[in-house]
Amino acid sequence: MLSILSLLAFACAIYLFVQHTYAQAGLSSALFFILLAFRMLLSEKFKRYAYTVMILSAVSISLSFPEYFISIGDFQLSELIVPLLQIIMLGVGCSMKWEDLTRAFKMYKAVAVGASCQFIIMPMVGFLIAKIGGFPDEVAAGIVLVGCMPGGMASNVMAYIAKANVGLSVTMTSISTLLSPLLTPLLMAFWGGEFIAINFWAMVWDIVKMVIIPVALGVSINYYAGKLATKLQTIMPIISMLGIAFIIIIVTAAGQKSLLSVGPLLILAMFLHMTIGATLGYLCAKMFKLSKRECRTVSIEVGMQNGGLASGFAFTMGKVATVGLAAAVNGPIMNTTFSLIATWWSKSSDEDKKSDEDKKKDTKDNK
Repeated sequence: MLSILSLLAFACAIYLFVQHTYAQAGLSSALFFILLAFRMLLSEKFKRYAYTVMILSAVSISLSFPEYFISIGDFQLSELIVPLLQIIMLGVGCSMKWEDLTRAFKMYKAVAVGASCQFIIMPMVGFLIAKIGGFPDEVAAGIVLVGCMPGGMASNVMAYIAKANVGLSVTMTSISTLLSPLLTPLLMAFWGGEFIAINFWAMVWDIVKMVIIPVALGVSINYYAGKLATKLQTIMPIISMLGIAFIIIIVTAAGQKSLLSVGPLLILAMFLHMTIGATLGYLCAKMFKLSKRECRTVSIEVGMQNGGLASGFAFTMGKVATVGLAAAVNGPIMNTTFSLIATWWSKSSDEDKKSDEDKKKDTKDNK
């Protein structure tokens, strides 16, 4: 029944869009995504995609009625972006342990390859896509900004689903986050400076406020108050998911006009950005003779950027409606794309394991 209702809502949305009644089309699209999300929740195979689909529903509503997601009275909702990011990064810190950093020395080759790919491939690919796409300067700068970000925590979940090396994934995310106060402003000044003026030291201070201080506080809580950290770790994933969804909605509403004009091309640009980055990351890892699991881990880490942090930078620049658009578009596309890739790799890992077991059995029988 839910499937039939969702299809009807989808057909209605297309009809209303063709008729140029965009507000009603947005509501129908939101209804379609809500029904589809509930249908996915009933399926073990597809329920992991329900969160992304619900975000798409909220985005549809914020695109159709942006005025309700820009301010409440005199209070601008965009003011919540940085505090939300700080709470999310506090959760990241609570999940980090000294073992994550010491593990980097044990897996130095994979970590070095991954971090190099993260901060070389993604900014460069972002710049080329922004340049070739002919985007307005501030939107183009947003694409580059996403490419200059460290890895996001969602990559650890995707590594787990893909049956990749989760320990390596956590370590790479931690290392890229710790490197970001220096590398992100440097790379943004180098690659993004062609599109907009970049204040290097302002970016350094912003990333200290949004990342280093909350992460350091979280690590301290984990070290000195382990029980509190354990409790926080149980609720922080939910808070983080809601926080990221809220940030995407605010940015979408603020940039509605720009998004409607460049939306389809920007969606394609962000999809190409992450898939090209992930592919090159895998190939580089393979070139350095990393194992298949490590190659997949590096690929996921390189392709999945911290879009929420990019939204925070866009806000501190005072350009959330333009520079922030790429980050808002990136979130749902990234989660959907890498969920599919991770699921495919998971099945591939099972098949590889079964093949190895069959080979061992055949060898034993031949003896």
